[in-house]
Amino acid sequence: MNNERRKSLKQIILLLFGLLLLISCGQKKRADVALTDSASNDSALYLSDDSVDLVETPNSELAEVDRSFDDFLYSFATNDSMQRSRVKFPLPYYDGKNRYKIEARFWGHDHLFSQQTYYTQLYDSEKDMEIEKDTSIFAIKVEWIFMKERTAKIYAFQREKSKWMLESISLLRLKKASGEDFIEFFQKFSNDSVFQMQRLHQPLAFVTIDPDDEFHILNTTLEPGQWLAFKPELPLNRLSNIDYGQPDNLNSSIKILALKGVGNGLCNVLYFRKYGGKWKLYKFEDTSV
Repeated sequence: MNNERRKSLKQIILLLFGLLLLISCGQKKRADVALTDSASNDSALYLSDDSVDLVETPNSELAEVDRSFDDFLYSFATNDSMQRSRVKFPLPYYDGKNRYKIEARFWGHDHLFSQQTYYTQLYDSEKDMEIEKDTSIFAIKVEWIFMKERTAKIYAFQREKSKWMLESISLLRLKKASGEDFIEFFQKFSNDSVFQMQRLHQPLAFVTIDPDDEFHILNTTLEPGQWLAFKPELPLNRLSNIDYGQPDNLNSSIKILALKGVGNGLCNVLYFRKYGGKWKLYKFEDTSV
């Protein structure tokens, strides 16, 4: 009789354990559904209990990061607690005509481009390259440009009471320029080596640091074969861009793409111009240190 009681008690315990397991799985499923509705399957926004390798910025330094947007953005991308404090929850998330709101509990840390070796920056002229030094700007957009899909993911930041805050995220379709579109051109330029060689202007101007004197800049030219030896690693699928308010004219005949290192001293700039309606690389700068 005692054996039968022990057997019944064991069955009851197993049944209770099974019910608890089903409840916990159901809760996880509901969380996943809520995330899907909010983030529209965006891989950059996710629930995760995994540990992440983040830089914890001391409070004394956090008070200084807002003086420069670049300093703020690095802290935002690498410091999880700081990032959460600088997102305006519930965060508006726009996907075409659909509008969602992301609650704080469904936010997963977004590294932006901090885990890459470099990020890219687009300009229409050399003069525009100075705008990022303007400390009076109060609205800045950080963009991911997916070249093949012709879509962009845009993070809208605004400075409020001397603090930068993430106000919204939007997914947009890219407009196409008349004639040869630069994004379409650059996607092929990066991925097709034969096409790339065809689109080098001759002579190709080359600006670099004198290997014998780091304080002296060399201005010279590169032959096509030399370009293959000196060219940087180019982004194949997506570009990043920080929109400080510089012009972005779809039909501009000049585009400048800067490759800026993330903590590694990389500094490459590629200058493109339209010749007879076709984009060509006419100057390359490598002033990496």
